[in-house]
Amino acid sequence: MEVANESAIKKPKRLTSVVWNHFERVRKADVCYAVCVHCNKKLSGSSNSGTTHLRNHLMRCLKRSNYDVSQLLAAKRRKKDNTLTIANISYDEGQRKEDYIKPTIVKYEQDQRKDEVFNLGSSRFDQERSRLDLARMIILHGYPLAMVEHVGFKVFVKNLQPLFDLVPNSTIELFCMEIYGKEKQKVYDMLSKLQGRINLAVEMWSSPENSNYLCLTAHYIDDDWKLQKKILNFVTLDSSHTEDLLSEVIMKCLMDWDIECKLFAMTFDDCSTNDDIVLRIKEQISENRPRLSNGQLLDVRSAAHVLNSLVQDAVEALQVVIQKIRGSVRYVKSSQSIQGKFNEIAQQTGIISQKSLVLDCPIRWNSTYVMLETAVEYRNAFCHLPELDPDLALSDDEWEWASSVTGYLKLFIEIINVFSGNKCPTANIYFPEICHVHIQLIEWCKSPDNFLSSLAAKMKAKFDKYWSKCSLALAVAAILDPRFKMKLVEYYYSQIYGSTALERIKEVSDGIKELFNAYSICSTLIDEGTALPGSSLPSSSNDSRDRLKGFDKFLHETAQSQSAISDLEKYLEEAVFPRNCDFNILNWWRVHTPRYPILSMMARDVLGTPMSTVAQESAFNAGGRVLDSCRSSLTADTRQALICTRDWLWMQSDDPSPSSSHYALPLYVEAN
Repeated sequence: MEVANESAIKKPKRLTSVVWNHFERVRKADVCYAVCVHCNKKLSGSSNSGTTHLRNHLMRCLKRSNYDVSQLLAAKRRKKDNTLTIANISYDEGQRKEDYIKPTIVKYEQDQRKDEVFNLGSSRFDQERSRLDLARMIILHGYPLAMVEHVGFKVFVKNLQPLFDLVPNSTIELFCMEIYGKEKQKVYDMLSKLQGRINLAVEMWSSPENSNYLCLTAHYIDDDWKLQKKILNFVTLDSSHTEDLLSEVIMKCLMDWDIECKLFAMTFDDCSTNDDIVLRIKEQISENRPRLSNGQLLDVRSAAHVLNSLVQDAVEALQVVIQKIRGSVRYVKSSQSIQGKFNEIAQQTGIISQKSLVLDCPIRWNSTYVMLETAVEYRNAFCHLPELDPDLALSDDEWEWASSVTGYLKLFIEIINVFSGNKCPTANIYFPEICHVHIQLIEWCKSPDNFLSSLAAKMKAKFDKYWSKCSLALAVAAILDPRFKMKLVEYYYSQIYGSTALERIKEVSDGIKELFNAYSICSTLIDEGTALPGSSLPSSSNDSRDRLKGFDKFLHETAQSQSAISDLEKYLEEAVFPRNCDFNILNWWRVHTPRYPILSMMARDVLGTPMSTVAQESAFNAGGRVLDSCRSSLTADTRQALICTRDWLWMQSDDPSPSSSHYALPLYVEAN
């Protein structure tokens, strides 16, 4: 019998249950029916029948159509009991103050345009989308995959959305890998279209289980002149990956991303890295590319790492003194009475410092600096503390050593803060800081104290190894800062080299000219259509039959002598740009690209070189970078997927430089 032929009865006021929003009450003769508006099924509509059978029907009917029935479930639970318990964990339904939650307009970006919205009150629940959202959340915030099996999480989700089918962590892992695959393709497409070159940072990691990892991060300046970086690979190394094979691992990663011909510079985090690794990579990469003849711009070492290494030399040399000071501070802070007596002595000896004694965390050397700095200020108080263990007493020489080394550490802290705290660490910021360290090391070596002079000599020998590899790259980057140009090199080199400064300055001048000439040749080839598409450098043809390889260079050099002044000459001859705190070097080059078309190509590649690879949160870590146990326990593919994808997703978020507080688990733990 057709429902349309039955007379509809207007709902009486007593039909207040939310279930009647989904049923039409009709009467035939003396019998009342409740007709489902979704499937037209007729059920008893008598007031004596109640609404439980109607609600049960809706649970089946609406779930089949993916309709959000959370309100019905909530109403059902309120009738039975005010608590939901899973494994002895309760959720208080009494917290809900209203029977009905008003629909809310919420922005959603998954598979939608950013300006699209959906209405919670009328939308269909999407199981697959919700699982992808969960996987994305786990990746983004570093939650463990096993959280989906935690009882508390299950209770929360079931009360939030009862239709969500909980899945094991193995299924969530598959969703994470799916997201990784899609995001990786986006990064691949972006890198393939990039006009500039790519710089690669190579960092070594370990785990509490003594596993070793290789992290490769691409640094570059995009077509909008924004400094970017993306983790490309987080490779798990096994015992077969000896240092001799690292070059093959790196090359394989570069070739997988198809960027080996776009490589401009490589930055290693350790000055002791075997030079053969770099040489092998150089041999496999095109020889016809703009780099200096000795390859100095290709092989860069992390500035922050070398400074950390110098700090470790200083701390190690002063270890006995540090242990005495640590013991003295611990004794003073052992009781309030001793602390009070110490404060009295400090006042009597004329110490007016407002600082309090602090104990250091040995694996965080900046905390050791704070402990030493404060202790040195209270030197006279320690010397007059009668109950202090004689074994903890410092001699006058030891106090002088502590004071001097504290000064060394202060300098290093200030410089590392400049490196790690800069939101846009372009390569030009490093030269003046590193030159200042060089000058200070020269002065420290002149100390009449044998202990301090020998320590300074050891530190300078290590620094000189870094300087020999990186000084030219640092100087070229500084020259490309329009506030400095050659003047900054002349200023610092005269202090560092003295009488031989002119020779050293000429080496830098020749180096930047050689690099610029290579880019000029590339520009000519691009104009003639013989360079790689989308590349600022010439193609890597190894055709031995090409007898005219040198002709391009000859043609450029002879034509240049007959043409107008070059970009580089024009740039260096013009006055330096006034220094100010709001200067943005990338914006300057973006604006001046039409004036210096060739030099700007070179500037984009040079300024994008990562001269330091230490993150702010690990800048003062005395140990190496150690992966946390949660991630080290994952399979190699899953670990790489989670680490890389998290980096990519954060770059897409509103906060591309998240602090560690965004993460449920730290990416690294401090090594003892």
